Amino acid sequence: MSTNLRRSSATARALLLAGLLTVAVPGAAYAKTADVTVVTPGATMGPATPFTGVTSHADCPDGLISGGGADQAIGNDEMSNGNHVMGMVPSADGATEYIDTPGVVGTDAAHWMAMGGSGSRSSEYFSTTPYAICLRSNLIRHTQVVMNKAQGPTTGLSHKLVTATCPAGTVLIGGGARTTPAGVGSLKPIASFPTFNDAAHHYGSIAAGDGERNPDSWTAVGGIGGGRGADNMTYAYAICSTDDIDLKHVATTVRFKEVDGPNTASTGTTATTGCSREDGQLVSGGAAISGGNVTTTDFSKATSGGPHLNGSFPSDAAGTPFADGSSNPSYWTAATHSGGSPSPGSYSDVWALCLDVRHGHKR
Repeated sequence: MSTNLRRSSATARALLLAGLLTVAVPGAAYAKTADVTVVTPGATMGPATPFTGVTSHADCPDGLISGGGADQAIGNDEMSNGNHVMGMVPSADGATEYIDTPGVVGTDAAHWMAMGGSGSRSSEYFSTTPYAICLRSNLIRHTQVVMNKAQGPTTGLSHKLVTATCPAGTVLIGGGARTTPAGVGSLKPIASFPTFNDAAHHYGSIAAGDGERNPDSWTAVGGIGGGRGADNMTYAYAICSTDDIDLKHVATTVRFKEVDGPNTASTGTTATTGCSREDGQLVSGGAAISGGNVTTTDFSKATSGGPHLNGSFPSDAAGTPFADGSSNPSYWTAATHSGGSPSPGSYSDVWALCLDVRHGHKR
């Protein structure tokens, strides 16, 4: 037998053995993947008049929404006190909100809506920018949106906390928050974060802390200053996988940071956190302006009525928002503002939710 023939036979046997191993070991033929793209159409101007709102949307041309954010800007106008986030939510079509009966309200959402509101001060330079996080994964192929809502807050200097929980056997990959109506100028979401529907987290009142794994719920907190309204509503949204995935192949990790401020009138603060390579891919994030210690005690509102969110968005390590079409961000930034009055004892909180499809489910 020739040397070439012996080599050909050995090569054939090796290829056959490799093929048998591929068949014999399920999942060895392909790697689990999770990649995201940031989509943002840029700024929508407004709201330009007091006690009004403006809505904008970002749409995933490829993939499904895993989360999203918003950024409120003031252009070249210095009157920033009245400009605040009113909502950051998934949508079926970029125009319709999930606001009816609580529960599973949608599947495979591919659109994100951002709402900006104004208080007693407004400006033609105010703008609202939405950010959609578009997920493509050969493990998480379908998603579902769970919504919960509650009336309130209705009295001055109060807040209302609402939690949406993913169905059993699914994985939380993102969430959002919304308050209505825009006409109550001091009403706004002051927190949107991952949490757990368990006694240790007071069933959503205590936020997920840094390094905690596999949260199953998302909490929204609506806050109000001096205004009142019997029709005020707060909505929480959880974006979840469907129950057709093998939980052995997926895990999530929370990254969290809290910084002091803003404490003085008409000032802002930012906080940024991110996912390490070991954590996996950032798929969503959250933000809050609070009374502090949100991962160890029940959420508390800052004492002043004016503190609000100006942004919650994917970013680089310096807090600069990610550009349209950018792939696989690692960081999330919260932008907060004190409003027109001093706000002693205020804290800015930020969360990143990281998805790992390589190392399996970890508790």
